[in-house]
Amino acid sequence: MSEREIRGIKKGLRVIVTAGAAGIGRAIAETFADRGAKVVICDLDTEALSEMAKACPEIGHFHADVADQTQVDAFFDAALAKLGGLDVLVNNAGIAGPTAPIDEMDPADWRRTVDINLNSHFYCLRRAVPPLKESGNGAIINLSSVAGRLGFAMRTPYAATKWGIVGLTESLSKELGPFGIRVNCLQPGMVEGDRIN
Repeated sequence: MSEREIRGIKKGLRVIVTAGAAGIGRAIAETFADRGAKVVICDLDTEALSEMAKACPEIGHFHADVADQTQVDAFFDAALAKLGGLDVLVNNAGIAGPTAPIDEMDPADWRRTVDINLNSHFYCLRRAVPPLKESGNGAIINLSSVAGRLGFAMRTPYAATKWGIVGLTESLSKELGPFGIRVNCLQPGMVEGDRIN
């Protein structure tokens, strides 16, 4: 990573990134850390977490399935204790989900996609908002997808959750703006990585 300044990243920012051990999440976590932020990540992938811990020992690492509210609560307890507060939440966790016609889709696959891609955002937000309010100048970045604007045939649970994240973001920007909390949504297209490769 280059040492050039990125506007808005200040030394000492306290940052949580979900699914931060690989791909977009890792790039975000490393960028914040490279610029002096205190960063804690969680991920479900133990191998990626182990590699990230070796490559970036300054970043706090926790194993958690963000689709499980109990694990999210335990992660936030540990992360907030380590950081001493929170300035930025990056809700990055997500899966591609199944590829199938809607009438052939396994309901368990649908539920798992909704749990990881959308419900996890809610579980993390309900824990992050109180310390973000305390910070007085917090930020939330929710990762959606271009699928949250265009939709995809045969990928309905993925597209539906990504549209849901857009609605969640727009609603929360109105709800949390009066508390000085900025809420934004990123909608990337295809990004080179394991999922695409």
